[in-house]
Amino acid sequence: MQAFLILMIPFLGTSLGSAMVFFMRGKMNAKVEKLLLGFASGVMIAASVWSLLIPAIELSKEQDIAGWIPAAAGFLLGIAFLLLLDSLIPHLHKGSDTPEGMPAKLSRTTMLVFAVTLHNLPEGMAVGVTLAGALLGNTGITLAGAFILSVGIAIQNFPEGAIISMPLRSEGTSRRRAFTYGVLSGIVEPLGGALTILLAECITRILPYMLAFAAGAMIYVVVEELIPESQNGKHSNIGTIGVALGFTLMMVLDVALG
Repeated sequence: MQAFLILMIPFLGTSLGSAMVFFMRGKMNAKVEKLLLGFASGVMIAASVWSLLIPAIELSKEQDIAGWIPAAAGFLLGIAFLLLLDSLIPHLHKGSDTPEGMPAKLSRTTMLVFAVTLHNLPEGMAVGVTLAGALLGNTGITLAGAFILSVGIAIQNFPEGAIISMPLRSEGTSRRRAFTYGVLSGIVEPLGGALTILLAECITRILPYMLAFAAGAMIYVVVEELIPESQNGKHSNIGTIGVALGFTLMMVLDVALG
């Protein structure tokens, strides 16, 4: 039951953020959007380091493996995996009129949702693999640590949910439908987390690689999508402030409570 609740926390964050479409009118303020994008980036960077890469290195050493091998290999595989998905799945980034991925006859809204869903996958994997480590025992990873990571991602998902639903509303989508699309984009997180737990429980030895893999996938999203959007156009310093705030918050949560 505890594991299920931890898996659902990030999804709740996305849903609550998407619900902001019912309370906000017009377009989201550009400065606020940059701040939220930067904040999300900072949270994901800190989570990748303290909740995923450092535990991967420590667990590798306990298995008498050089700590840098699983960390480096898993990290690069995570980057490659998201790069492959980005190249195959048809999707459209906000503010762009050129679809990416394989050609497909899909609506603009559907491809926008695909883009966000694709980038939510690493977050579910991150929570799932951390939970797996806690459930397996003797890994140095605790349920408290998994909970802190889940809460941190949920905090990051709240503004991300608003960033999904508000632009869809601005493009003419009804509030209810924009909210639904935002919620649907987050379903992949508990599903991806559950699948990751099943895989990790089958092969304990690859857990360090899976932790690093999730970190690589999350960093790919930050570098490919979040930071470029937060730095685009005027007031890029606001995005930088958001990164600092998000990174600091997640670091404090993980170090103080993990």
